[in-house]
Amino acid sequence: MKARRLLTTCLVCALTAGAQQAPTQPPQNVPPGADGAVTFKTSTQLVIETVSVKDKSGKPVEGLTAKDFIVTEDGVAQTIAFFEYQKLPEAPAAPIISTAKDAEIVVNPFPKLPKTQIAPETPGDVRYRDRRLLALYFDLTAMPIPDQLRALEAAQKFVRTQMTPADLMAIMTFSSGAVQVLQDFTEDRGRLLSIIETLAVGEDENAIDDSADTGAAFGQNDAEFNIFFTDRQLAALQTAATMLGKLNEKKSLIYFASGLRLNGSNNQAQLHATINSAIRAGVSFWPIDARGLTAQAPLGDASRGSPGGLAMYNGASAMSALTNLQRSQDTLWTLGADTGGKALLDVNDLSLGIVNAQRAFSSYYIIGYYTGNANLDGKFRRIKISLREGLAGDLDYRQGYYAGKDFKKFTTADKERQLEDALMLGDPITELTIAMEVGYFQLNRAEYFAPVVVKIPGSELALAKRGGAERTVLDFIGEIKDEFGSTVSNVRDKVDVKLTDATAAELAKRPIEYDTGFTLLPGKYVIKMLARDAETGRIGTYQGGFTIPNLNKEEKRIPISSVVLSSQRVDLRDALFNAAKDKDKAQLQQSVNPLVQDGVKLIPSVTRVFTSGQDMYVYLQAYQQAVETAHPLIAFVSFYRGQMKAFETPPLQVTESLNNRLKTMPLKFSFSMQKLPPGEYLCQVTVIDPSGEKAAFWQAPVMLVQ
Repeated sequence: MKARRLLTTCLVCALTAGAQQAPTQPPQNVPPGADGAVTFKTSTQLVIETVSVKDKSGKPVEGLTAKDFIVTEDGVAQTIAFFEYQKLPEAPAAPIISTAKDAEIVVNPFPKLPKTQIAPETPGDVRYRDRRLLALYFDLTAMPIPDQLRALEAAQKFVRTQMTPADLMAIMTFSSGAVQVLQDFTEDRGRLLSIIETLAVGEDENAIDDSADTGAAFGQNDAEFNIFFTDRQLAALQTAATMLGKLNEKKSLIYFASGLRLNGSNNQAQLHATINSAIRAGVSFWPIDARGLTAQAPLGDASRGSPGGLAMYNGASAMSALTNLQRSQDTLWTLGADTGGKALLDVNDLSLGIVNAQRAFSSYYIIGYYTGNANLDGKFRRIKISLREGLAGDLDYRQGYYAGKDFKKFTTADKERQLEDALMLGDPITELTIAMEVGYFQLNRAEYFAPVVVKIPGSELALAKRGGAERTVLDFIGEIKDEFGSTVSNVRDKVDVKLTDATAAELAKRPIEYDTGFTLLPGKYVIKMLARDAETGRIGTYQGGFTIPNLNKEEKRIPISSVVLSSQRVDLRDALFNAAKDKDKAQLQQSVNPLVQDGVKLIPSVTRVFTSGQDMYVYLQAYQQAVETAHPLIAFVSFYRGQMKAFETPPLQVTESLNNRLKTMPLKFSFSMQKLPPGEYLCQVTVIDPSGEKAAFWQAPVMLVQ
């Protein structure tokens, strides 16, 4: 399913009336501490390390206490606050019985695979307690199809028969130049198997072919390309390690590849960067050579072209092929050894590599301490853990961490990462209050325009003096997912709104509304929208489901759009912010968005709270696409209080429709609410087709305040 986001965004503020009034006198500043109150602030940062201790034979060392460990941070000794020993079960769960049908790997050239991210941990999150984190990483850019099949079969075997109840697994791939997370850490073996079986074989067209490259010399051939390609593979591993670094626990990345050969010293910088990133993120690499046990022919097999030349007869070609194989395995061995893992080479049972990673992390010690460095500078802090004198053992632990950072010190990359992490969190952040409304209007027989309106109380936004003018900066990020969990559209906006002295004074009691729009197909969706005050870093989240109905199938009633209730209409030229600054985008907005007509935008009332004396605007659309000539419609708006009708507008008769195939008939109401006393009402919109003997009704609660 595809969706197009409307390339126009508008931010308006319900301050038009207040801006025309004289600014109110701001309160006098009160010196700090004038009321005699004294405020003390303090903060602590808890650092948790998982330490695996093994003896010379590789067996776990048990029975140690907190007094047996020495912890330093940047050379400064730390006091262990809590200590615990964890031992994970090694017995596999009951195997999943496979049938001949589901044991086959589905080779689908157009798979619909999910795309997600590694969700960061929140404070107090214990879902990874007593769990082993294993991430399967498939490098599809450099594995031939037979190797891909062996790798996928090994992953299936492990999930079916060797996965323990303590294991949580994630699935990641590198293909088409990007690292993708197909599944976050989960214990759902059925879910893991379905993704592995649906993973397309041979889907990446960028896989290199070293058919005629003997490796004897570098010239104007594909060897130059190999240098950059190897850097891409290593950089992708670095990206995967950084993604996993969002979690504090120890992670094992099982790397399936058909070898990885360095090109002299050209790839050393990227290799060191990848290893350092993995160590800092607490990730150990467990490379698996998907080629298995190889027995190469002296002149190469049928998959390679003839090398030609004298090398075929003096043994140089065979020696070069053997050297290339060993060098490609040496890189895998280095990645594993330098990060605490171990490479699996020349073994046909590839699932053994996953088992090795599983068994290597069967028991560990949890050490926690409160760092003595309270600076929120975001710098890397190196940790060293050792055993007291007289004890011996091989320790495996995270070598350091990045300290927290004050929002004012955030870089542009830090701010983007904060928004992305907040979007991926399962629990919403409610530092800002957000209300949101999603509507739908039919554009054609297939597509619907879905306007999204977000309202934020102005009192919760911080104002900053910049260049002598008041302004507030807002960041918005959001995504829409379908009922299958796939992201169909997203939005990312940064809004810098300048405010006059009058509107700045009114902001404390007026809301700000931001709106955008999407083009969607009928279906059920979930929208998640985040707003951040870029001055303080405070974030608000709104998440909810909505449905775009298929009005083409509506036969018993008149197909109508969603109903918009409003008390404000704003000229687009008076909007505080408008992303459609050029004429072409402005015309696109007016032609697609039904809430924009003749340069005036109707601002939906998200909370549906109105003030006595205001004028209410009601707008909706009716569709008669099954007729050649639109039937006249009659519509009216009623207000009920309990069982009594409190108010009703005169009937509105509409006889003409828009010149389109849907026979769209706009229904507009405008009336005063002066005669209605304050209170809660039920607003009902009724649309009647006398000739077609059809009707449509819409109801929603409305609050009227003094």
